[in-house]
Amino acid sequence: MTKATDLRAKTEDQLGEELGNLKREAFNLRFQAATSQLEKPSRVKEVRRDIARIKTLQTERSRSEAK
Repeated sequence: MTKATDLRAKTEDQLGEELGNLKREAFNLRFQAATSQLEKPSRVKEVRRDIARIKTLQTERSRSEAK
């Protein structure tokens, strides 16, 4: 699980790359769940929340730049 303070230190490019990696992982986890091969079901929840953290941070940054 990624902390928000760690994410705030990253640049927009790094956040975008991290978001892409997490979305890819979420996709793979959905396939594993569908085929009953999922080893850590809790990881799905962690990945979803990390994606939400990054998107929230990106929204905050874009709104602060618009002002």
